[in-house]
Amino acid sequence: MMDVAMIESAAGLLLIAAMIVRVVPWRQREEQKGRSGTGISQTNGRKELQADLALAFTNRAGTMAVLADGIGRENTGRLCAQLAADTILDRYEPCHVLNNPSYFFKSTFAEANRRIQMTIGERRGGASLAAVFTDRRYLYYAVAGNVRIAIKRGEELIPLSRGQTIDVLAAQAFERGSLSRQEAVWSMDEKRIWNYLGMDGFREIELCEQPVRLKPNDTVLMASKGIFEELSWAEMEDILLNGKTVQEQAEEMIRKAESKLNPEMDNGSVLLLNVQTEAADEKDKLRI
Repeated sequence: MMDVAMIESAAGLLLIAAMIVRVVPWRQREEQKGRSGTGISQTNGRKELQADLALAFTNRAGTMAVLADGIGRENTGRLCAQLAADTILDRYEPCHVLNNPSYFFKSTFAEANRRIQMTIGERRGGASLAAVFTDRRYLYYAVAGNVRIAIKRGEELIPLSRGQTIDVLAAQAFERGSLSRQEAVWSMDEKRIWNYLGMDGFREIELCEQPVRLKPNDTVLMASKGIFEELSWAEMEDILLNGKTVQEQAEEMIRKAESKLNPEMDNGSVLLLNVQTEAADEKDKLRI
């Protein structure tokens, strides 16, 4: 019993220490919201604790936005989300230029996975994580687990990420011909994640196949499952077309999701990013 109490106390101290260390950088990042065109809003859903974390930071290289959805009981999920987000932003903050976003994402996600495993030890936990980088010309993203990324262009909300859930894995296997149509259909309702930070046997992350050329008035959407499981794409589109600020739109998505009154609603977070784009040659544009 004494050993268990000591482990729980140590875990609590680790969480408190991690929070103290990050107070100043978090405040600096929060102060950037209005200047970088970022809107962030969250809800606990029907859960007792908030285990999501959404942050954005702008420097000379561009803007990095992260959304982490913690997995685990009590404070474990929150700690894992914090470790995941901090690993990305700690590595990004000193950057003056980011020449190889794909390599950056692969290396920092792997580092976040190691940090989570080392910190939580034998406890069960982890985090889904999405990261978006824009240099004001192109957008790059990476995902581990089940966080969605989309872009609002004109009057349409276009999904970018697929997520790492069983149904997506089955669809990919069917496309490769390694799974029959019937087997794929049986798997389409299975939404469990098959890859996330902190898991044993952590696998390859989802990366954008090519950078997305940004256009004026594009808005990037990042959402955790407490939002995209409650709101349809059409509902999110309507909110993004209402002409309000991105902060007001993020808050409206939260209110709309909560209004569904789902007794099983999970933590939900929305991060909206509207970055001023730089001009480019027409022939340099890539379609999404």
